Amino acid sequence: MKYVLAGASGFLGKALTRDLVADGHQVLRLVRRTPANADEIRWDPARGELDPAALGTPDVLVNLAGANIGRPWTPTYRKTIRESRVSTTATLASVATQLERRPVVITQSGIGGYGMDCGDRILTEDSELGEGFLSDVVRLWEGALEPARAAGCRVAALRTGVVLDRNAPAFQLLSLPFRLGLGGRLGSGTQYFPVISLIDWLRAVRFVAEHDTLSGPVNLSLPVPTTNEDFTQALATALHRPAFLPVPGFLMKAALGEFVWELLGSKRALPTRLQSHNFTFHHPTAPTAISAAVTS
Repeated sequence: MKYVLAGASGFLGKALTRDLVADGHQVLRLVRRTPANADEIRWDPARGELDPAALGTPDVLVNLAGANIGRPWTPTYRKTIRESRVSTTATLASVATQLERRPVVITQSGIGGYGMDCGDRILTEDSELGEGFLSDVVRLWEGALEPARAAGCRVAALRTGVVLDRNAPAFQLLSLPFRLGLGGRLGSGTQYFPVISLIDWLRAVRFVAEHDTLSGPVNLSLPVPTTNEDFTQALATALHRPAFLPVPGFLMKAALGEFVWELLGSKRALPTRLQSHNFTFHHPTAPTAISAAVTS
């Protein structure tokens, strides 16, 4: 298959590119600078500029672009977070409507869209999005797919939890305190913490791309939800380190601002749509996913 990939320079983009190329697929990478290789195509999503003719006849357009949400959400950076996701998705969706053969259009999205703190409530793809900044971003982000869907493309939004791999920036930050012997649960530890192994994330992206009956939002998270405390214990065990130093919620709120709800807010998400299509997880639990990350 022929894939066009936005956000190819990020951790997930590089991993997906390697995985696809290793299996014989063709990958064209969208870049905002002058292309340096034959597999690169220049675009300017802020201006909505991408030449459809340069893409040829792709089978799948994938958007993994988006500014890091782990920085303080100042008013200016809120705009960056929002526009980096919406403009890239909208540009791909617009181009998809102009191609002779309608491609599948897939965008990354976030489980944070369900709300800041959902408690014990089970979150499936049929659950309504919540309130707050990230929920609003997800509405706009996924809504930017609409022109492609209306034109007859199959579209999907991957509502992804934290991807676990030893080289993943988020996992490195989570595991660093444990490697230093200073690890512990975050806040009360009772909050559900949606995660997925990199291997299963890669498999899920390709599964969505290849299955014609899969569309709309798709949760990418463990089929056996884990709490932060259970995740913490599993991570400490995998690293052969203690987990005795809990981080109080009030300190995290003071240091991280609103972003803290990505860590302290509970999101008991289930990958219902994947499982209903008979997708099987290689790493269905937190211990197996963490073990795969540590040994990758």
